[in-house]
Amino acid sequence: MKKISLTGIKPTGDLHIGNYFGAIKPALELAKEYDARYFIADYHALNTVKDRKELNSTIRQVAAGWLASGLDPEKVIFYRQSSIPEVFELTTMLMAFTAKGLMNRAHAYKAAVQENSEKGDDTDAGINMGLFTYPVLMAADIIIFDSDVVPVGKDQVQHIEMAQDIAQSVNANYGQQVLKIPQAAVQEDSAVIPGLDGRKMSKSYNNVIPLFAPENTLKKTIMRITTNSQSVEEPKDPDTSQIFQLYKLFADDGEQSALASRYRSGGMGWGEAKEELFRVINRRLSPIREKFDAIIADVPSIDKILAEGAQKARPIAAATVKRFRKAAGID
Repeated sequence: MKKISLTGIKPTGDLHIGNYFGAIKPALELAKEYDARYFIADYHALNTVKDRKELNSTIRQVAAGWLASGLDPEKVIFYRQSSIPEVFELTTMLMAFTAKGLMNRAHAYKAAVQENSEKGDDTDAGINMGLFTYPVLMAADIIIFDSDVVPVGKDQVQHIEMAQDIAQSVNANYGQQVLKIPQAAVQEDSAVIPGLDGRKMSKSYNNVIPLFAPENTLKKTIMRITTNSQSVEEPKDPDTSQIFQLYKLFADDGEQSALASRYRSGGMGWGEAKEELFRVINRRLSPIREKFDAIIADVPSIDKILAEGAQKARPIAAATVKRFRKAAGID
């Protein structure tokens, strides 16, 4: 029997190539060896996205992006968090076993408090209870499906540790394993994808290369990559160039070797290097972009896929809640 993996996807903005290589591609690889579940974390998005049209659209955009990237809903369970009411019942139950001090230590809450402090504002200004209790809802997302592993980056390990703490509190209280203890599958070798300005690619830095942008937009975006003032004739170091770092993600070994040699030999300007980068990126993304355009044009089909995924997920979720209710004496 395969172990269970769970991946949450928050619908907050257009997907970019940093998302693809840092999250989508490695998460989809899990389906080869795990019983994989993927969900659109639309309730988590409510903490930051308050516009109904934006959230409604982004949910479908992100779902279409994962489907276009290779997620097969016939082989995995793919659903919307909001379609599983048992998640929210479990969240309420878990709250009774979660210390406030644990929530005080959550990275997102501490960062918000620190930001307010630096501005001279009240430390809790603008912080809603959704943000404060975010780790409990995340714990419910994970625990309710008896997840064995959750793939995360190093900066997200705390969320899994909190889910472990909460589940262990429940089990210790009732003297039995009511809830499975999840483990973090830390992606130690996950690449940091450079953005247009050389920093980590991130929507917050406004330095991303969109995953599904039209060809003309893709090219214009790539041509905006920041470079130094080296002339065409000067040799260049591929190892320190974000253009070449991005190129390696899309080019084969022969192409990488040939372009690295041209960098070191001189005679190639940054404009030509960007053109070559566009060529290999567009070659890889064109078929994915075509799939995405076809999928997003049929929103009812996206909703049908997610609804069918929820039908598969709910019996599993209901069994966990039933087990907890029985242990608590409220079955």
